[in-house]
Amino acid sequence: MNIVVLAGGISTEREISIVSGSMVCKALRSKGHRSILIDVFCGDERVGDDKGSAFSDEYDVDEAAAYARSFDGRLEDMKRRGFFFGPNVLELCRSADAVFMALHGSNGEDGKIQAVFELMGIPYTGSGYLGSALAMDKDLAKQLFRDNGVPTPKAIVLHRGDKVKSASANGVGLPCVVKPACGGSSVGVSIPWTEKAYREAVEDAFSYEDTLIVEQYINGREFSCGIVDGEAYPVIEIAPLHGFYDYTNKYKAGSTVETCPADISAELSEKIQKASLAAYHALRLDSYGRVDLMLDEDENVYCLEANTLPGMTPTSLLPQEAAVLGIDFPSLCEKLIEVSLKRGK
Repeated sequence: MNIVVLAGGISTEREISIVSGSMVCKALRSKGHRSILIDVFCGDERVGDDKGSAFSDEYDVDEAAAYARSFDGRLEDMKRRGFFFGPNVLELCRSADAVFMALHGSNGEDGKIQAVFELMGIPYTGSGYLGSALAMDKDLAKQLFRDNGVPTPKAIVLHRGDKVKSASANGVGLPCVVKPACGGSSVGVSIPWTEKAYREAVEDAFSYEDTLIVEQYINGREFSCGIVDGEAYPVIEIAPLHGFYDYTNKYKAGSTVETCPADISAELSEKIQKASLAAYHALRLDSYGRVDLMLDEDENVYCLEANTLPGMTPTSLLPQEAAVLGIDFPSLCEKLIEVSLKRGK
């Protein structure tokens, strides 16, 4: 197959997306596919008029990743051009048999690009535009969880310009979790334990977005559960050596212990999988995704959020879960394309 692996973009998760995209592109090439790595925002001006010739048997993925990174210092200036898609992006995507979405964060995971592809008839991986948008907006996701009986921590929403009540008077209390409503990779997330720290956390989170979630802090163990084609994968436990599962602990090697399958009873594993599936369906997701959860000291399960385009390196959470089932990384990448293309049919 001719496959565009779409990565990069302008979100705070740009670099992680390029890493994911590079790994996916190499994995697909190892399976015989003519995959190419394209930055959705920066595009590739080196491509000629014959877009089909871009999908060659000889291709340097690392060179393509370096080309994408070469724009990093110019992104702010490039945002003024008034058009999101970079040169040749849409033309290459239309020429491909499928687009593998290796994007993370806003303008990639929020349904906007998916909606464009739907209108243009471009087949792509991951959930459709509606589920993507619902999952990205943590406020809407919370509402859908509550309406569908999915257990989730209580929370309030803050908008820029609101009068911010003290943590002790806002109905959530301390400690709590403060996070941007539409961010990813735990960027801008804080867990304040004092009123002073709470004020600082709110101020910091507002530097990323205009809408925040202040959520009940669940003291316990953290888990994640991938779902592929309606099947819950083995549960993985996430245990940072220090602090919580923030950006550093997610991406710095050796900072977090990840155990898959999680060292829990079969009954508890099934309970977490059922809650994950309930969250997945409440958000109208399809194809694949990953649900993050907390387990308190009384073994109550709480769904935090769903990731519609989870990280895709061999050591990312979803690939680790797939490996327990005997699915290696290149085969998983192929499988995600296969289950996603069923949506178009």
